[in-house]
Amino acid sequence: MLPKILTEIPGPKSRQLGEELQKYESRNITFISEKFPIFWDSADGINVWDVDGNRFLDLTSAFAVSSLGHRNQFITDALIRQAGKLLHGMGDVHPTELKVELCKKISELTYERWIGVKSKSVLSSSGSESIECALKTALLATGKEGVICFKDSYHGTSIGALATSGIARFREPFTKQIAQFGITAPYGIKGLSEVHNIISSNNIGAIIVEPILGRGGKVVPEEEFLPEIREICDKHNIVLILDEIYTGFNRTGKLFACEHWNVVPDIICLGKALAGGFPLSICTGKPNVMDAWPVSDGEAIHTSTFLGNPMGCAMALEALSIHTDPATTSKVNDKSAFFINTLEKIKHPYRGKVRGKGLMLGLEILDDSGNPNGKLATSLINDSLQAGIITLADGPNGHVLALTPPFNISDEEILWTSHSIEKKLKISN
Repeated sequence: MLPKILTEIPGPKSRQLGEELQKYESRNITFISEKFPIFWDSADGINVWDVDGNRFLDLTSAFAVSSLGHRNQFITDALIRQAGKLLHGMGDVHPTELKVELCKKISELTYERWIGVKSKSVLSSSGSESIECALKTALLATGKEGVICFKDSYHGTSIGALATSGIARFREPFTKQIAQFGITAPYGIKGLSEVHNIISSNNIGAIIVEPILGRGGKVVPEEEFLPEIREICDKHNIVLILDEIYTGFNRTGKLFACEHWNVVPDIICLGKALAGGFPLSICTGKPNVMDAWPVSDGEAIHTSTFLGNPMGCAMALEALSIHTDPATTSKVNDKSAFFINTLEKIKHPYRGKVRGKGLMLGLEILDDSGNPNGKLATSLINDSLQAGIITLADGPNGHVLALTPPFNISDEEILWTSHSIEKKLKISN
């Protein structure tokens, strides 16, 4: 369904809630202005309704979580069934059968499918937790503390994950607290010489990389990049960690983005779309790497209260049954081709390149000189909200309009979105 705006945006109730929230929430969290935010009330498929009754198209999938659509009926039913039995367990003490099933399913979809070995996993709640688990694993497996990361990469904002962040604005305020084991190289082929230099003069145990940069601007690397990183890791006994928290589960037109390059990591971190709306993540890897962890003696040295929550596991198993249907992958690729085609038809000098793969797309917004135009991108986001489209900006200059809708977006909605963007660009002249 296309949006039908009922009131001004934000509406009176959203504005009231924004004022109220400012009194009680840290001022660093929610950005509040005359044009932002709307307060969500309900959602279904690609549609979101705010507290003032306005309907929007969600072109973010709520941070790429609701890939299978908001309130997907199969995932919702799995949640309801499980909630009627058990809300919470004791994940690392007295687990549920669902935890066994989920770890087994993830193994089947990753390392058993890739190289014929069973993977070992650690479940967590957030993406940054799974990253920190991977970093700990690499240290245990190699005895080497150094980690190579890449410029404009994003791996979460917890204090350990920040050590490998390639986005300065998240990292720099906390440098006094961050352990300096992360060393940054340029992303892509041009950064490989720096990777070699870093390895030659540092004790490097891991390389962590996004197969496609997410918050860094939907950047797809050169074809040789990931395969060469794999070769470097093999040569120097370095653990390759792929952060597929954003790119995983068909978002890029493959079940996992690394499959575009036939690269098998030593560890892969997954989250976001894993459970279709429940906070659940997983760090899984080759058994020879993951078995660097000691056998539990009754007190796990890495754990969390909500590890293997039964509701999250039930939702994830249902979501995975949909993601593994070939029709899901086919739909993403069909919608991707149509969306890219419509975006490339936008005739305007401020429209730059279309970036990304699958339904992980980005549209560059430029100025008169062809340079990144973050100010205009921000204006487009505000204007789009007024028109009933929810989107975000990515990239170091904030100039990449991020377009990551639920997979059930219709052709009509894609056309409407592209035409709306074009209209807003023409008005901006």
